[in-house]
Amino acid sequence: MLLSVVIPVLNEAETIPLMLERLRGALRGRTWEVLFVDDGSTDATPDILEQAAFADQRVKLLRFTRNFGHQAAVTAGLDFANGDAVVVMDADLQDPPELLPRMLALFEEGYDVVSPQRVSREAETMFKRWTSALFYRTLSRIADRPITPDVGDFRLFSRRAVIAIRSLREQHRYMRGMVAWLGMKEAILPFERRARAAGKTNYPLLRMLRFGWTAISSFSAFPLRISIAAGCILSGAGFLYLLRVVYMALWTTTLVPGWASVVALQCAFSGMILLALGGIGDYLARTYEEAKQRPLYVVTEVCNIATPQRSLPRAVILANQVTPAPISIDEFERPRRIAEEIPSYEPLARARG
Repeated sequence: MLLSVVIPVLNEAETIPLMLERLRGALRGRTWEVLFVDDGSTDATPDILEQAAFADQRVKLLRFTRNFGHQAAVTAGLDFANGDAVVVMDADLQDPPELLPRMLALFEEGYDVVSPQRVSREAETMFKRWTSALFYRTLSRIADRPITPDVGDFRLFSRRAVIAIRSLREQHRYMRGMVAWLGMKEAILPFERRARAAGKTNYPLLRMLRFGWTAISSFSAFPLRISIAAGCILSGAGFLYLLRVVYMALWTTTLVPGWASVVALQCAFSGMILLALGGIGDYLARTYEEAKQRPLYVVTEVCNIATPQRSLPRAVILANQVTPAPISIDEFERPRRIAEEIPSYEPLARARG
């Protein structure tokens, strides 16, 4: 059985050698390949990956012409993966390679999807943990299909699950929602998530907010429905206020001409209208972008990968096999020094199907 490991990377020069070392240790005795998808890195990441691919044929490389985004990189990795089972994971070692044998054991029991679930978030702030929990709880309630909380893109897929995911080619991609939408047999494997081995996150707050909005708008029409509900509530409140004004004008002498109430109501209704138009406009913009049918990604270079015989929908392959350039050995030794400061990983000993 061949295991393919798909790893999207963006400026991960400090962690790649350490990831490869731990990956080889975790998969010793198994047949495997690792496919790195370089999503427009600007540091030494491409050179390190080329050297690693030159030294080991099991290490494969795809390079994009520019940054197309994490979800597009995951899509490209799944398009080119040849394994009977395919694992998607990050290069920062927050997704521990030592968990792979247990994921494979669950796969061999007949599960199409094995999803490690974070039970702890080491080195994450209270704000990020709280907002993450709120996001998953909200998305699970409004999405078309329930989303498993605290499960990221770190997953194992069977071959038929990969084939099913390949058929979903929408522009605005949220892989976790797509997996839930497929509804395939899934096992949940709890684990403790450690801090990054090195480097800094590529998902600051603003990018996380955009990613969250993509998740909501791609798998729920709730923002449109809530604007209708809010509009009904405000319209009802305005009608009740109008009845009050009529009553005061006809049967009392306390009505004082003024503009404060008119301005308050105008602001409320104008804000609601603009909010509703903004939500509708965003959905229309996404429909427009889908109608253009532009490629999800453009591959400019490959290493240890044969150009696919089949045509890939919504993908451009301008790939030439690359020849690795010389690189300083210090690029490989630095992560080893970092690793000495990181405690060994001990996964939890429980799983549920």
